[in-house]
Amino acid sequence: MVEKDPFLGGTCLHVGCIPTKVLLHHADVYDHFKNGAELGFEISGLKINWPNILARKDKIVKKHAKGIEFLFKKNKVEWVQGWGRYEGPGRVSVEKDGKKTQIDAANILLVSGSEARALPGIEPDHKTILTNRSILELPEIPKTLIVVGAGAVGVEFASIYNSFGSQVTILEALPRVVPVEDEEISAELDKTFRKKNIGIFTQAMVNSVKKDAKGVTVTFKDKDGKSQTLQAEKLLLAVGRKPMTDNCGLEKSKAKVERGAVHVGPYMETAEKGLYAIGDIVFGLPLLAHAAMMEGISAVTHIAGKPGPAIVKERIPNATYCEPQIGSIGLTEKQARDAGHAVKTGKFPFVGNSKATILGNHGGFIKVVSDEKYGEVLGIHIIGPLATEILAEAAAVLHLEGTVDDMMNMMHAHPTVWEGMGDAFASVRGLQINV
Repeated sequence: MVEKDPFLGGTCLHVGCIPTKVLLHHADVYDHFKNGAELGFEISGLKINWPNILARKDKIVKKHAKGIEFLFKKNKVEWVQGWGRYEGPGRVSVEKDGKKTQIDAANILLVSGSEARALPGIEPDHKTILTNRSILELPEIPKTLIVVGAGAVGVEFASIYNSFGSQVTILEALPRVVPVEDEEISAELDKTFRKKNIGIFTQAMVNSVKKDAKGVTVTFKDKDGKSQTLQAEKLLLAVGRKPMTDNCGLEKSKAKVERGAVHVGPYMETAEKGLYAIGDIVFGLPLLAHAAMMEGISAVTHIAGKPGPAIVKERIPNATYCEPQIGSIGLTEKQARDAGHAVKTGKFPFVGNSKATILGNHGGFIKVVSDEKYGEVLGIHIIGPLATEILAEAAAVLHLEGTVDDMMNMMHAHPTVWEGMGDAFASVRGLQINV
């Protein structure tokens, strides 16, 4: 295993999934403290110890990085530090400190990851204009924050800093927030964020970002074409990610590369026999750590000549950990209709779920998209309490090609947020009983 960094774990562990979810958990705990009176607790003198929060984040990251090192040793995986390049069939060069070595292998797996995109003419300085990496190291919570981009990264950081007291404004170029989600999910998140006093401008085209003594001044055109100006202490660029395939030697292969991303078959093999690619560099698949992990399993199982899972895009679950949480899998209602399905949907609001009421978190809903003729479940879209956890049932349904009738007749434990899934499936047939 060739890795350029002096630590293991990559983007997910060090600057992605794990540190952001630590901050989101702390923000959730802080929200509970602020709501203490309603829960029957008298809390005085509540304040944020930001250095301690950052220290706990780093402690968790380091613990799991060491855990990967342990797993490497346990499973006799050799770690070679340096910059790896594909040098042709069966050959990889590794460069470190100006010295080059070569590794020969029958099969090669490329998993070089992605990095944050910038906007033309707006380069991050990692002090005022931030990326997903540098915002994790802010020495203090900013009073004001502008987030450019309302995908998963943008809405998660907007949620974190809104909870911690920042005045947050989101600028999104597309017509809605979380644009890859079902349209009803986007509308619900937009409504909830606005209630939390998060400013949102959709169809907003950023023209310029100027740094000054107070922070940044952003000029943009709103959806009506009018020029507007916003000022904030910090700005987060969350406008997507680009694959890191430069200087990896792909030009020496037959692999097809499009806009920096690599085309692969169902078992992650490129057009170059014996050269596989997984993770954020793969063309057409979502940039998600769990997708990369299963792609890796698919690739190495294929290399070993064993029967293994092919990757099906529509069966990759998507989890966004803002508050309210979003969990989704499969086709949106629009995608299902565009694909020619006779679509029947059902929706169950968490306001009818007793456990959600106990948690004091009963906004949002579960939406089921199904095929009308056979009742096959085509997609499930959740926004609300524990959405990323109850997504587990949704993923199982899609993976096993279940029907609405299979699921509405399955017994769900009470009282759980999860039992809302049963009502959601039943609602497709008009048989839900808790609303």
